[in-house]
Amino acid sequence: MDQDLKVTLSRIAAALDRLAPPAPAGADLAATEAYVWHAAGHRLEAIPKVNRVALELLKGVDRQKETLLENTRRFARGLPANNALLWGSRGTGKSSIVKAVHAHVNRELGGPPGPLALIEIHREDIPSLPSLLSMVRSSARRFVVFCDDLSFDGQDAAYKSLKAVLEGGIEGRPDNVVFYATSNRRHLMPRDMIENERSTAINPSETVEEKVSLSDRFGLWLGFHNADQDTFFAMIEGYARHYGLDVSSETLRKQAVEWSVTRGARSGRVAWQFIQEVAGQLGRKLE
Repeated sequence: MDQDLKVTLSRIAAALDRLAPPAPAGADLAATEAYVWHAAGHRLEAIPKVNRVALELLKGVDRQKETLLENTRRFARGLPANNALLWGSRGTGKSSIVKAVHAHVNRELGGPPGPLALIEIHREDIPSLPSLLSMVRSSARRFVVFCDDLSFDGQDAAYKSLKAVLEGGIEGRPDNVVFYATSNRRHLMPRDMIENERSTAINPSETVEEKVSLSDRFGLWLGFHNADQDTFFAMIEGYARHYGLDVSSETLRKQAVEWSVTRGARSGRVAWQFIQEVAGQLGRKLE
């Protein structure tokens, strides 16, 4: 072979090596319960301990818990299951339920690590979702890919990547993957953005439909709202019993009302923050 041709081919091969994504690091897909996807480097990072609470401690969202739990059970057993969108007010337990349901199902099936892995993907990394799915597609394990606080604004086109992956791509969603997302917005975009599309588009109905239809790719829509006072008390008292906090119910409720008024909301997040305050005052660790 001509020497110049050899040199040229060597340079082309080296250039292709530089362009190719690095081999995935830390991607033993059977090693642990949960992973975080890093788009930079196309790698999965194993998470040895997931930040979550037990499913039974989540109060006031019984219907949402049961619906997502049953969907996840079916998926873990290899049966048909839906992608799920958990939408609603901030701090109402959306992401907590996803993590708690994952752990609950894994333990029912003999985990940890169990047959079901949780992979968190950050909202800004959604365009790399096809690469993640290619990595896990051939695995014998099953995966819940989870995106917390998913939403789209302005000219953001990342929703097109997600839309194609959920339903419309040639390969589609792998059989061993289901996608769960939480959002403060039912249609994953603010109302003023939808109205602006209607007022400025040449064909408003088609433009809006393309973006709003992303939420239709989720077979389950689970709504979350701020709790009433009785439910808020049930959250507080459930945490107190679970962690053995020695405070009377009357005192606990009085302090909880004051705490919720200063926060302007009654939610699972506010309840948990209050319990942390009480435990700190008592010199107790929440373990």
